[in-house]
Amino acid sequence: MTTLSDVAKEANVSKMTVSRVINHPEQVTPELRVIVEKAIEDLNYNPNSIAQALVDNRTNVVKFVTLEDIDTTEPYYMNLLFGFARGLNTKQYAMQLVTDPTQIEKGHADGYLITGARNKYYDMFDKLDKPFVLFGENHRGYDFVDTDNQTAEKIATQYALDRLYKRIIFIGIDIKEQFEYSREAGYINTLQQHQLIPQIYRVPNHSHKAQEIIHEHFKEFKKDTCFICASDRIAVGVVRQLQDEGARIPEDFGVIGFDGVFLDQVSNPKLTTIKQPIFKMGEMLASMVLQKIAQSGSPQGEIMLKPELIRRETTR
Repeated sequence: MTTLSDVAKEANVSKMTVSRVINHPEQVTPELRVIVEKAIEDLNYNPNSIAQALVDNRTNVVKFVTLEDIDTTEPYYMNLLFGFARGLNTKQYAMQLVTDPTQIEKGHADGYLITGARNKYYDMFDKLDKPFVLFGENHRGYDFVDTDNQTAEKIATQYALDRLYKRIIFIGIDIKEQFEYSREAGYINTLQQHQLIPQIYRVPNHSHKAQEIIHEHFKEFKKDTCFICASDRIAVGVVRQLQDEGARIPEDFGVIGFDGVFLDQVSNPKLTTIKQPIFKMGEMLASMVLQKIAQSGSPQGEIMLKPELIRRETTR
């Protein structure tokens, strides 16, 4: 097994220098860091993470905290979780899943990734004594990683207009949270640029609730309408009810979803959707929380990833 001494000999530096490159790279010149990192890579050296954790008084555990129910029939959170686990593994960190908010600080961990954060939990976050990052936009200044929600719906709305749909209706999620505000803003701003009047409905994030809205208002919807939906779940309900009403998709009515991790592909017809880079977001969340732990809780800011529109069968 390769040792610290082997790396030091290969790089022609002291063991102290190798240790600094591994544990405190900011204390080493970039040129020296490159030499040592090359030696580490050439020799396939893996630092003893357990011993280092004892020295630093760390557990090498990060808790993955979910504050909302995980629907195991969809791989949305599973993709996020596996991406996060893969990111942690690069630094030999382990992950512990926590689904009960009262259990967050029980046991030992070096930090937390928190998903499903809502306004009602913010006071609790302020009392946490370990570094944490959020998955999802927020207005309190907490570090986070998310899709660029506003840009996403700008892309979707502009695409619908480019496909010559004359009326664009937004069906959002009935919650007062920042990510939803951003999605609606992307839709509204794009329509206003084209001197068009926004029309918004909001429903709980369930397909049958979206069906109810379409059924209730179907006679009001004219042909050449495209529905921009805040989730694929909502979009699936819209598609299903349009079909029940005898509407032609995509000739007379278009539907665009949001998520792109499962439902878009099993829908019939398959959904045009905004695809979120969920796995990559998981990896970046791991990188952010590990860096925050290494920097004793220093703020990390925000990362917003650009989404991608996937064209399928529910738009022209």
